[in-house]
Formats: sequence, C-alpha cells, structure tokens
Amino acid sequence: MDSYLIQMNGNSDIPSVLDVHVNINGTNPSLGKVRSRKPRWAVRASEMSKKTFNPIRAIVDTMKVEPNPNKPMISLSIGDPTVFGNLPTDDEVTRAVKEALDSGNYNGYAPSVGYQSCRQVVAAYYSCPEAPLEAQDVILTSGCSQAIELALAVLANPGQNILVPRPGFSLYKTLALSMGIEVKFYNLLPEKSWEIDLKHLESLVDEKTACLIVNNPSNPCGSVFSKSHLQKILAVASRQCVPILADEIYGDMVFAECKYEPIATLSTNVPILSCGGLAKRWLVPGWRMGWILVNDRRDIFGNEIRDGLVRLSQRILGPCTIVQGALEHIIHQTPPEFYHNTLGFLKSNADLCYTALSAVSGLQPVRPSGAMYLMVGIEMEHFPEFENDVEFTEQLISEQSVFCLPATCFEYPNFFRVVITVPEEMMLEACSRIQEFCERHYQGSEGAQDLECDK
Repeated sequence: MDSYLIQMNGNSDIPSVLDVHVNINGTNPSLGKVRSRKPRWAVRASEMSKKTFNPIRAIVDTMKVEPNPNKPMISLSIGDPTVFGNLPTDDEVTRAVKEALDSGNYNGYAPSVGYQSCRQVVAAYYSCPEAPLEAQDVILTSGCSQAIELALAVLANPGQNILVPRPGFSLYKTLALSMGIEVKFYNLLPEKSWEIDLKHLESLVDEKTACLIVNNPSNPCGSVFSKSHLQKILAVASRQCVPILADEIYGDMVFAECKYEPIATLSTNVPILSCGGLAKRWLVPGWRMGWILVNDRRDIFGNEIRDGLVRLSQRILGPCTIVQGALEHIIHQTPPEFYHNTLGFLKSNADLCYTALSAVSGLQPVRPSGAMYLMVGIEMEHFPEFENDVEFTEQLISEQSVFCLPATCFEYPNFFRVVITVPEEMMLEACSRIQEFCERHYQGSEGAQDLECDK
C-alpha cells in the first residue's frame, strides 16, 4: 500500500491525531470500522420557521369560496394603495429614483444602517425641539416591516412578552412568535374611537414585559390618538418602566379635523423606537424603505440598544441603495399638494363608506380619522345563519364578489375591515352590494330567535 504522512506546519511535536494518512490505492481497512451507521436524508424545517404564523394568510388561504361569476370582484382587503392605479406617487418621487439610478452612484453596498447622508436627511426631517434627532439616531431598513422586526429583536428575548393592540396589525404576532416571544393583547375600545383600555393595558405588565407596541394612526382601525390619550399611554409606560415600540408608518396620514402627534414628542423619560417609512405617505410600499428613530433623551437605551440595532442590521446589509440615493429629493421636493390631494381622497372615501354602511341594518361602522381603513362591527345576533365574521365575509364574497378581511385576522371577531383606497365608483358599488347582502340575510329580533329554535 502506498501512502503519505502529511505533517502539519512541519512541527514534529503536533499530536499524532492531527496526522493525515492519504491512501493512494483507495483502500484502508480502518475506514470500515469508522462508519457505524448508514447515512440517510434527515432535512427538517427549523423551529423558527415552524413558529412563523401569519394569521391573515392562515384565515384567507382556508376561505374556500368562489366569487359570484356575474359580478366583477371588488377587493377591499389589501392595504396597498397602488393596487388600482388611482393613487400614483408624485412625479417628483419617480424623478428622484430615476436620477439616482442614472447617476450610477448607488450600485454598490451601503453601510448596513444606511448611508450617513441619508440618515441625516431623515433625522433632520423628523427632528423637532421636543424630540431632537441626529444621524446616529436613525437606522434605515428594508421597509417598516423590517424596522419593526429589528426593534422587536433588539428589545425582547425568548421567554419575555410584548404588549400588542387588539385589534392590531397581525405582523406583530407573526414576528414575536417566531422569536419565541409571548404576545399579550391589550384591548382597544370601539365605542371610544379605538382608544386603548388603559386599565387593561397596565394590568398585563409583569417582570417579563419587554416593550409596549403603540400603533398610531392605526391599522386596521383608522383611528388617531389625541395628545391627551398619548400622554396617558406614556404615563403607563413611565410608571411600569416599559419602553415603547411606536409603529407610525401612517404618521401624518390623518384627516383635516385631527392632528397627528408623534408619541416621542410628548415624553422626555420614556425611551421609544419609532418605526416609519416611505410606503404609505408617499404611496410606494414596494420600494422597501423604512427607518427606526431612536428617541432616548435620558439615555436609558444607552449604547447597548443602539449597538444591538447596528449588529442586527448587518444580517441584511441595509435597504435598497437606489432608493436611499433618491431619499433627500423625495423628502424635500415632494410638493405639499400631493399629500393634500391624497388625504382629501381618503377622507372623501372614508366619509362615503361610513355614511353608506351606517344606514345598513346590522352593521356598526366606526368612523376613521386617518390611515387607509375603516372597521365595521357586525351585529351577529341579526345574522344568525353565520357563526362568525369569517363565515359572514365568505358569503359576502360568494354572493356579491366583495372581499373584506374578517377582523378575526386582527384578533377581533365580529368585525370586518374595509380598505378605502379604491376608486370612488368602486367604493360606492361595494357599499351598495354590502347593503344588498345585509338586507337579504338580516333577521330582526323575532326572526333571529325563530331561526335559533330551528337549529
């Protein structure tokens, strides 16, 4: 048998276990004894992937229902303002991206937290005397969703819990459960325009609570918290020493009668990670540009949270560089009338939908004050043939080809959510069909009792 002894680094003192024998003839009796088992495939999904659960997809994907073939489908379910083409972004926004692309300056890697100049642009745009910001207080992310993910990942460990609004955006739960973080839901009150039940919120706090998520303006509610209510929320966070993750992606998307207050401007002692982005206000959700603003005037986060955010951002290596290159132009050159026109359209559609559905027996819409949504309560006792909001919305698709999300998707049964970004004529048609559906299935008190007896 021909073989070679390979000596590592020429050091004769290296233990013999590091000697490598290479058998030229391909035979070595000792190898047969090393293999004690027969190899076999055993590829399994990770525990994190198994824990990742999207409530909306889980519900919608199981809705085995065909729309009415005689009526064109009207989808009021997707929170994407670009779907119908009636809400294009401004020409200045598009021009900014074209110029960034043509410059050839943004084809390489940027720092994982974003270009320093772009961070400075965002900091200057949101900075104010009540909540001053500098470039180092900004982390650029791949959309607001990643901003929320990084904020959660830096604040909470597996085994801890976070406080989440109910009804609320389903991504909070999806992200938390995949990280092994418990979700505790605090209630919003429809009779108070979806204000937080503050007593319920505070009762949920314990020694394992890592953060409180505040979504204002709200998805799915379309509500906007008043300054006084935000101050009461901050008082709870201050008493309990719980930091806030503020989801403010719909910031400034409020109707004329309301005023939006960034929560960080109202507190000097509660540390806040505010998440936002271009997606909704500038009507470009597919461009995936978001940010985290670190508001921490008492230095409670210290370097640890900031350094943690930097390290977590290095997993993805930052958001799209071309959009970063366009960011300054987008923020400074978008004309005010673009924002005004967008909000005017949303307010008009919100009023139209609220007025139409308020006249429908068995429905209780809650008037929105901003964002792109309206929540509608279903008086289920008057629709006894349906077990819940999921069955109600399934049948609405089947009969009327109108698709609204059942609010079970948002942990809030017996409501449904309407997206108000569709063209006006489509909004009118959808409301007319919903009215026709409800008139067909509505049962007065006596009728509902009779049907229950038949069951």
